[in-house]
Amino acid sequence: MVDTVFSYGELGFQEFETSKYLTEILEKNGFKVERGIAGIPTAWMASWGSGKPVIALGSDIDCIPQASQKPGVAWHEPLIPGAPGHGEGHNSGVPLNILAALAVKEQMEKNHLSGTIKIWPGVAEELLGAKAYYVRDGYFKDVDAVLFAHVGTNLGARWGEGGQTGLISLQYNFHGESAHAAAAPWRGKSALDAVELMDAGWNFHREHLRPQQRSHYVITNGGDQPNVVPQSAAVWYYFRELDYDHIKGLWSDGDRMAQGAALMTQTTWDETILGSAWPGHYNKPMAEDLNANATQIGLPVWSADDQALAKALQHEIGAQESGLDTELRTPRPPSPTASSESGPSDDIGDISWNVPTIVLSYPANIPGLPGHNWANAIAMATPIAHKGVVAGAKVQAMTLYDLMTKPELIAAAKDYFINVQTKTVKYKSLVRPEDKPATFMNKATMEKYRAEMQKYYYDASKYPTYLDQLGVKYPTLTKPAK
Repeated sequence: MVDTVFSYGELGFQEFETSKYLTEILEKNGFKVERGIAGIPTAWMASWGSGKPVIALGSDIDCIPQASQKPGVAWHEPLIPGAPGHGEGHNSGVPLNILAALAVKEQMEKNHLSGTIKIWPGVAEELLGAKAYYVRDGYFKDVDAVLFAHVGTNLGARWGEGGQTGLISLQYNFHGESAHAAAAPWRGKSALDAVELMDAGWNFHREHLRPQQRSHYVITNGGDQPNVVPQSAAVWYYFRELDYDHIKGLWSDGDRMAQGAALMTQTTWDETILGSAWPGHYNKPMAEDLNANATQIGLPVWSADDQALAKALQHEIGAQESGLDTELRTPRPPSPTASSESGPSDDIGDISWNVPTIVLSYPANIPGLPGHNWANAIAMATPIAHKGVVAGAKVQAMTLYDLMTKPELIAAAKDYFINVQTKTVKYKSLVRPEDKPATFMNKATMEKYRAEMQKYYYDASKYPTYLDQLGVKYPTLTKPAK
């Protein structure tokens, strides 16, 4: 499963092959699958069993733009230059959850246990594009606990908050009037001028924002060609902060910048929500149970080849040549200042404020990598990923079984959720009732590359591993002479 999903390499909202493959496996194993949930064609919810407790296992399935990479070689070598690839390792999490769920399902059938297992994908996580809509549309109303999984370099789950921001992802669209840029520029109203003025305004505004905020933008439409005054232009912003009120504050600031830019250029503007996320808060009793299970399982036993690939890649990118982790690091409790620390975002945060949730980090990748990069794809269809997923699946299965068989664990998780996590903070969605998932995103890119990418899809009926299909000798540490 890990190798097959790696070979598909589909961007957010376009994970059609991935979802088809995974749901067919689940259906063959007795799960009922509801497809197209929350108005997202590649989203689904698989269920098996009946009654309480209801435990939902989730992980992301989308990949990274321009991260195509041959696995198992210690340098940058795209399979298809410019194409997307699994430079975040999202090919591994749902396979891990399926493996864990099938193991627990077997025990539940054997021991006649009640309970419901759900499995679902994080669609378009790199766009923060789906989970808020899952919550809004009620897909977690009857769920007692969520076990999420995300690729890492060690084994465990943290609890509390800190190190994660929430965000709103917005595209500001400006509308002007075209004209000949040389013959009659005075007759034009440049939407691109509005974009540039908004960006200039925001960059001056940064000085007066809290240090915890993070904001970034890309111009997604800068006009057609220089001799035409642009009648349309757009800029895409991420506004990140540590809580709902501060995120809304950045959003309001952005809207004022857009309005000011429109007034200066005699253009008009509107905005499109492309994604959103709350900062995560993770459940202490569940994390403690998972970490106890991780201690029993321990890290994989890495081979000399595994360590050689890790160190060669670390050398290639200029990271510390420490190799793969060999000692289990139990996640430390949140520090007293954790709630004021900034960082990246993940829309699992929305789910964590609606259901007791933890995130299993499992050792399927190499330490010291930059993230969202070709280097992060190199290990993800190799024995490193395979061993890390098996170790993670064992821990996930043990924790899932504990939740199914220990009502006191469910009770403790809910008590923490009600009386600690949500005692003073209540969830308010950043997406509005009229907003819809941005399922149009990445369509053109996947249409551009999909036909060529299909030539590299993994055929498990002919080859034992994807490395075998590609003819990669594991590990390949030095570049061939040109």
